[in-house]
Amino acid sequence: MSRLSLLLLTLAAFCAAGGQLLFKIGARDRQQFMEFINFPILIGLLLYGIGTLLWIYTLSYEKLTNVYAFTALTFILVYLGGVFVINEKISMIGVSGIILVLAGLYLITSNYNA
Repeated sequence: MSRLSLLLLTLAAFCAAGGQLLFKIGARDRQQFMEFINFPILIGLLLYGIGTLLWIYTLSYEKLTNVYAFTALTFILVYLGGVFVINEKISMIGVSGIILVLAGLYLITSNYNA
């Protein structure tokens, strides 16, 4: 996988994770439908959309199995964002999961010629 692909997919993962965090912030304590139309959710949609476009662009020249593996990076970034941005609690099991996901992402993408 090229450096450009790695950069684009990492950026796409950050955009998707940022969008998810903004969705959570924008949805917090809302109950009525119209309350969900707010600045954090709109910016979250924009970020998520940019991430999706980067992901699709990278799909145009990389293998799906390698590109799709980067959705796992989004899980890690959302977990860390939940901990550091919205003060959710971290757990040792969560940290273990992060390590395993990173190991899996490395194994999948480092074996791209097989």
